[in-house]
Amino acid sequence: MDRLKALGRLLPRVAAAVAAGAMLGFAFQPHDLPWLTIVAVPLFLAALHGISMKAGFLVGAGFGITYYAVLVPWLSVIGGDAAIALAVLEGLFYAVFGLFATQVLKLRLWPLWIPCLWVATEFATASVPFGGFPWGRLAWAFSDGSLGKLAAYVGIPGLSFVVAFVGVLVYAVLRRGTALRMRAVALVAGLAIVFGSALIHLSLAGDGKSVTTAMVQGNVPGKGLEFLGRARTVTRNHLQATLDLQKEIQAGTVKKPDLVIWPENSTDIDPYKDDETRADIEEAVKAVDVPILVGAVTEGPGPNERQTAGIVWDPATGPGQRYAKRHPVPFGEYIPFRNQLLPYIHRLEMIGAQTVPGVGPGVMPIRGVTYGDVICFELAYDNVIQDVVKGGAQVLIVQTNNATYGGTGQPEQQFAITRMRAIETGRTILIASTSGISGVIRPDGSVEHKSAQFTRDVYVANVPLKDGHTLATTLGGWPQWVLTALGLLGLVVAMVERRRTRGDKTPPPPATGSTKEREKVPA
Repeated sequence: MDRLKALGRLLPRVAAAVAAGAMLGFAFQPHDLPWLTIVAVPLFLAALHGISMKAGFLVGAGFGITYYAVLVPWLSVIGGDAAIALAVLEGLFYAVFGLFATQVLKLRLWPLWIPCLWVATEFATASVPFGGFPWGRLAWAFSDGSLGKLAAYVGIPGLSFVVAFVGVLVYAVLRRGTALRMRAVALVAGLAIVFGSALIHLSLAGDGKSVTTAMVQGNVPGKGLEFLGRARTVTRNHLQATLDLQKEIQAGTVKKPDLVIWPENSTDIDPYKDDETRADIEEAVKAVDVPILVGAVTEGPGPNERQTAGIVWDPATGPGQRYAKRHPVPFGEYIPFRNQLLPYIHRLEMIGAQTVPGVGPGVMPIRGVTYGDVICFELAYDNVIQDVVKGGAQVLIVQTNNATYGGTGQPEQQFAITRMRAIETGRTILIASTSGISGVIRPDGSVEHKSAQFTRDVYVANVPLKDGHTLATTLGGWPQWVLTALGLLGLVVAMVERRRTRGDKTPPPPATGSTKEREKVPA
């Protein structure tokens, strides 16, 4: 009976956490309601306040699973079970957050410890398992918000800290029992952060040099998984779009680019081994008479293995520099525990050969300009971006293929992440997608061009080059490591305090022996 009563008291908190998780999911694209973050975070913390660690785990799980169910429903294109499995897996990280946050909230400096613990949780989701899934970071919601500008100074982890901190400040103002002085300080600090960020101006200027590039979106013959198996059509779509671009160049309606960018999977047939695919690429390259960065799937390095790569194809020397994707998608491009799972999950056979990650960043010097090539989902990984910027990239390129997820909201989420990367690095980002969204993002995160989905789109842009660094790229991974360490330290302090408090409440052991014997024991 007592357990049923306890469960009855807990259910409203779980319901509040579920509501908070749903609101946080709606903060992101395609819904784009970032202000919901400062509602969802306080509501989640209110649900965790004053409950046991076990209850905190359950409340955190309700929050996290709902959050990811709302954030990534597009994974149901692969299968409803895949979407559920991902939501449960990622939700468990927030269950652990809830487990420990119940104790951290008791500390005197909880308004600082909690945002650090949130960053530690995001760091964990971005790292494990199988390389992590950094799609649910608070920072990604602010590509259009004034808070997003702070990414140029504190990076993506630092921005997530700021967003969580603002949510914590809102909770401090509303929390029952908070001293009036504390509420006043929290209110002033929150307003200062929000309105102060609105005063930040990010420069659009480069270092006085520029480059002209063309992004080619040739489109695909179908949506979802329908485009699979139509590789030649996709390549010829990009060939034809490039030939039409050359006609416009000859007519003088567009400027001749220095580089043409084809998207990821613009050819799924290895151009090194297939004569027809090679001929299509060479026809396009000779027509425009400038290098084309081709997104290709190549065979090897081992049997039944492949790589997703960007290959610089020069009109004079042919294929040259090559960057292989470093973060292939588990269960999308390769199968962990392949030999063990394939006999039981036959649907995984659709993935085909195992994608092998590349080694080294996509730093590509092409005709006097250094590009940083990033392929699709891996733009969400901090180390990929940091490596190309440290390697001297003056402009960033994202080659992507979102055809599987067209019309589901995933392309909009990825585009928002790309905008945040432009702010963080202070560099222009050029996006080429097979079916959308392609475009050009300026160094302040504003959009110069954004294509529609499932249509052909060719855009020529003259963009600035930049050699300098923002404070965020100078600091690199330090904000994340420091904030994560502080979050873990807060956790340790909370657990030590919990143990000390429980020790103080433990009654002394009962006395034994006679009164005379007890009197012999020294005080």
